[in-house]
Amino acid sequence: MPWYTEEQIEEVRAANDIVNVISSYVKLKRSGNSYTGLCPFHNEKTPSFSVNQERQMYKCFGCGAGGSVITFVMEYENYTFPEAIESLAERAGITLEKNEADKQHKEQESIRIKLLEINRKAGSYYYAMLKSAQGKAGYEYLKSRGLSDETIRHFGLGYAGQGKNNLYQFLRHEGYQDNILKETGLFKIDERGAYDKFFNRVIFPIMDAGSRVIGFGGRVMGDAKPKYLNSPETKLFDKSRNLFGLNYAKLGKNKNMILCEGYMDVIALHQAGFTNAVASLGTAFTIQQAGIIKRYTDEVLLTYDSDQAGQKAALRAIPMLRQAGINARIIHMEPYKDPDEFIKGNGADMFRERIDNAENSFFFEIEIARKEYDISDPEQNTKFYHAAAKMLLEFEDKVQRENYLEAVAAKYSMRRDDLKSLVIRYGTSIQGNGGITGIQKNPGIKAMNKLKNQGISYSYKLLLSLIIERPGLYKQVKDIVQVKDYFGEPYRQVAQMLYRQLDEEKLMPARIINCFNEADIQNTVADMFQTGFATGLSEEELEKALNELVVRIKEYSIDKRTRELTDMNELKSLIQEKKALQTPAKLHIYLKDG
Repeated sequence: MPWYTEEQIEEVRAANDIVNVISSYVKLKRSGNSYTGLCPFHNEKTPSFSVNQERQMYKCFGCGAGGSVITFVMEYENYTFPEAIESLAERAGITLEKNEADKQHKEQESIRIKLLEINRKAGSYYYAMLKSAQGKAGYEYLKSRGLSDETIRHFGLGYAGQGKNNLYQFLRHEGYQDNILKETGLFKIDERGAYDKFFNRVIFPIMDAGSRVIGFGGRVMGDAKPKYLNSPETKLFDKSRNLFGLNYAKLGKNKNMILCEGYMDVIALHQAGFTNAVASLGTAFTIQQAGIIKRYTDEVLLTYDSDQAGQKAALRAIPMLRQAGINARIIHMEPYKDPDEFIKGNGADMFRERIDNAENSFFFEIEIARKEYDISDPEQNTKFYHAAAKMLLEFEDKVQRENYLEAVAAKYSMRRDDLKSLVIRYGTSIQGNGGITGIQKNPGIKAMNKLKNQGISYSYKLLLSLIIERPGLYKQVKDIVQVKDYFGEPYRQVAQMLYRQLDEEKLMPARIINCFNEADIQNTVADMFQTGFATGLSEEELEKALNELVVRIKEYSIDKRTRELTDMNELKSLIQEKKALQTPAKLHIYLKDG
């Protein structure tokens, strides 16, 4: 993987105005000195996503996402840092010269490349085994499931033979050592020897969005347990952040995606022409997977098994999809259990009809809830009214809630006014507890109350954010809270870079964010620059709060350095700092000078 110099990164960032870039993904509206819109990283009805053109940063005050234009592209497109740089460089017409990576980057990238190489060779080995005489059982199983040779080839399906370490021996012969083979998750290697993880199983290669093999799933031949087995978590494979079939599903021009439970469902649907099908990887659906799907579509059709377990899985997935801003509908497959059986029994045309008649996910939830009550019994019917009213409260948008209320009342012959009264009653109760319809506290006071209960890192964030908001304060702050008074990374590192920018009178917070390659660290750094508490406080209150903040950071620093003292020559300096701390007049910071 290439790496790029700070100058190259800054050139790319400066050439890509954050408002212009984000506007190509999110509809933004000017609001004062910034732009606002609906956050693309979580579901919301009221815009809390803000883009500051002057600072070249974005921040969502709902989910906390934030960073520079590079962070945004990394998060939205699921790119690595270099991939985001290259994408933005291409957008701006910049030609980047790739540099040699440092030793640590080289080592990490070398491991990733080898793991991808091993997985690719393992996939080829399994496919060749399936096509050989030794793979007859696996091949016949796949053919009995109605799969064509073209489909088997398309998905790279294979077979793990009955030898205990055949794949291991093959890869050792290819020149790979145990230390790297251990990292693949394909083997158990201990003092007794090495054994293949997959044994007598049909193999399903798991690919990332770029069609690189990152793991494997295996379906056992016979009745052994577990029936399905997946690769463990590795440096390449995180099952909560990948979806089977996504590498093909993302290529289509469908307006939605079909979400299935298993590999065979996805493969059967693709073979039948529904190439927008994906599945979670041998585990429950996750919010991370919902976020990935959101990058490609706003609608998901759920085809979970029609049995009770499938219904429960659907009920778990629907709120996560809704939270990600995805509209979900349910495809009913009765009398068949799953899409694979349905396609075999009724064909693609009938399945397409089921898609056209897919049920609204909220009505699906309501109907599942209704089955718990005997609505012919007045007492049970009353309980159903209450349950429906509580469920309607999940719609924060008033118009949307009213529309669903009308529809539910009509569908279940409920008295509309009675149902609405219950919704209002439960809504009022939630409001009293600061729920979805509650009034938010003054953000400035809220931040100061939080300060009393948070660790020192929150104090760092508040101070750095305020200095950026009012750079004139820096001349007073820098002599009291120095770089050495920040502990832990990335706080000290960020403070050092920010102080240097202010000394040189070249303040550009977005440039600091770009010094970090990981999106989660970039989010943390961005949060430091946008955690301010100035809103809602008078100048007098703000000055008092600022000084309390400075004293807190300084006290923490003195106490920590005293406990860790190794050079007695530093003791005199610490004593002087402590005396100054006990003389507030010497430390006081005035906003009028800021």
